[in-house]
Amino acid sequence: MKFSLSYVEPLVFAAMRAGLSAVVLLLVLPVLHRPVKPRALRMTALLGLLQTTGFAGLVMAALESGGAGKTAMLVYSMPFWLLLMAWAVLGERLRSAQWLAFAVAMGGMILVLSPWELRGVLSSLLAIGGGLCWAASATVVKVIQKRHEIDVLSLTAWQMLMGAVPLVAIALLMAPAAPEWTPSFIWALAYNVLLANGLAWVLWLFVLRALRAITTGLASLIIPVLGVLFSWAQLGEHPGGAEIAGMALIVIALGFLSSRARPAIGAGAPRGATGLADANLDRPTKRWRLP
Repeated sequence: MKFSLSYVEPLVFAAMRAGLSAVVLLLVLPVLHRPVKPRALRMTALLGLLQTTGFAGLVMAALESGGAGKTAMLVYSMPFWLLLMAWAVLGERLRSAQWLAFAVAMGGMILVLSPWELRGVLSSLLAIGGGLCWAASATVVKVIQKRHEIDVLSLTAWQMLMGAVPLVAIALLMAPAAPEWTPSFIWALAYNVLLANGLAWVLWLFVLRALRAITTGLASLIIPVLGVLFSWAQLGEHPGGAEIAGMALIVIALGFLSSRARPAIGAGAPRGATGLADANLDRPTKRWRLP
């Protein structure tokens, strides 16, 4: 995404990325004999506004002036917001061992963010806003999956289409310059449309169906670590000592979290779960209901 911004304005790219991905997924639905008709329209529209409009729009705006590695780390404050939302809305709680992993990961995030260095405040706030939108969208997904039997691919396609509409409208109102259609930009756009946006969001919704929201959120912290490393290798953004120490703490926390997990197949596993799930599947506490 950061590479693509050399050829196109941020919100225009966000609109192209989301809109084209939605079209591709909608065309794939009948080919794979998946339900084309959308379900739970209001909740799907809310999901689209959070996961596609809010998340994609804020992240692209943050990338315009912020580094790719640091933006990735800030966006992945998401698991910490998701922990609070999952407790309040879904009734999911952390056990003592998970709190330890959470505390270590939080320390790692603080080192990476380096709040004592006030650089790129606006881009940082935009990235954190993207993380908040993403956490809220994950909570909405869990609510949808509790209330409805819904196809993951169909849900991904429709939320992306609904979320792309505001992005396209905003991009058109801004009357931006046309993208530079170079081979490099076309390749980057294709990668974003097919893999980073289309396929990745399908996999994300599948994982949310199979695992608890808290477990999924904490496990996803490995991704910004890879983001920092890739931005170092591809864009020459060198992480400092604090960032390297923070990444090490996050990896340690994830390793500890994985050691406390067991296969989801068996008693207490979520319906349709595969792979690893948290070993401490608690009874839900009193929860707040979304409309």
